[in-house]
Amino acid sequence: MNAHAHALRPAANLAALAGLSALALGSWPGASQKLPWLLIAFGCFVCATTCGLFSDMRKTPASVYHQTWVNALGSRSTAAWLLAAGLTVFYILLYWFPELLGLSAGGKANTGLIALFDPLSRFFNGNNANQWFVYGICYTAAILLMGVRFITRFRRLRYQVIRTLSVMLFQLVFAFLLPELMLRLNLPYNDFKNAWPLNYYFFDGAHITELLSHGGLGQFILVWGIVLSVVLTPILTYLYGKRWYCSWVCGCGALAETAGDPFRHLSNKKNSAWKFERYSVYLVLLFAVVMTGMVLNTFFTGNPRVLFVDAAAVRSAYGFLIGAAFSGVIGVGFYPLLGGRVWCRFGCPMAALLGILQKHFSRFQITTNGGQCISCGNCSVYCEMGIDVRAYAQEEKPIVRASCVGCGICSAVCPRGVLKLENIRKEKAG
Repeated sequence: MNAHAHALRPAANLAALAGLSALALGSWPGASQKLPWLLIAFGCFVCATTCGLFSDMRKTPASVYHQTWVNALGSRSTAAWLLAAGLTVFYILLYWFPELLGLSAGGKANTGLIALFDPLSRFFNGNNANQWFVYGICYTAAILLMGVRFITRFRRLRYQVIRTLSVMLFQLVFAFLLPELMLRLNLPYNDFKNAWPLNYYFFDGAHITELLSHGGLGQFILVWGIVLSVVLTPILTYLYGKRWYCSWVCGCGALAETAGDPFRHLSNKKNSAWKFERYSVYLVLLFAVVMTGMVLNTFFTGNPRVLFVDAAAVRSAYGFLIGAAFSGVIGVGFYPLLGGRVWCRFGCPMAALLGILQKHFSRFQITTNGGQCISCGNCSVYCEMGIDVRAYAQEEKPIVRASCVGCGICSAVCPRGVLKLENIRKEKAG
């Protein structure tokens, strides 16, 4: 690491510490003027991120990754374990014990951490903050701040810059601003970029009933969700592979590619992990299909049971195990230990569905020129999906793997230009 980076690291640490102190002081039950404290904390975190940005400004894209090994957070150190524990505890509290963070019931004023976000929540949707608003604004802020950091690292690579700007835009506008505006207008909450089965609650009877009760707009949202899931998803995956969603649109992928970027080399590349992945991700997809079929059967027939199994109980189990524990607590909390794409690899039903389409029907693949490969291993080390890219390159085989999200990092860190992202016809691929 150069002297420039060493000089900026203490500044980044001090700014982050000041931000945490501001959050703690603003969360104190007797504190007033919550918004200034939140703005101070946010400003400190921006300063910390900016210091990190400048430490990488003089590096080329490849050399940035060569510095990962001396980064304590990227080496499963004590700091990484503490960060993982902190993220995990925060998600557990936010999902299941928000009252411990200051959420009040019965229309009473919030306290603690959640009260800090009340002014922002009233500005966006007209109501006091709840745990989901805190979740959404923290999630979006992380993607935007770390997205700028990612773009700075890969500023010379047009593909990386554009796709990162894309996920930042989709998260900010379609996942945060537009849904909050709809709440302010007393319209049904909806993330227009989410498709089933990732949006697992879309076909719940209560959700369908709510949409239909809002007249034309609700009907449009319902039709849009069906068209996106059944029509647009297969067509776009055929043309561009799963990258159109996983690397350009999806909020989960956006967080993994931005906030999870410093940990991408930690993804498990062992065959045992690949075998487990092939079972786990498709079992989750099967779980989602069965659960959706059961809730739709209840909606159309009024029968709450299917073969003596309660549909509501299955739906509740899916929401707890997959929608919260796996995607949130494990999927994000374990970034510093298992890499940023834990959820995408092992639990995302959308990734599983798109992977099937990509492997068997899509025109997209990463082609290789094995004659130029020098076996440096950069491509395999930094594949966040745990694919041994080097093995494909050495055998001069195109990388047509169901798990590949087309992020293009393997191509970005290759010093010889061996890998190329292409949309070609299957009959020409051999």
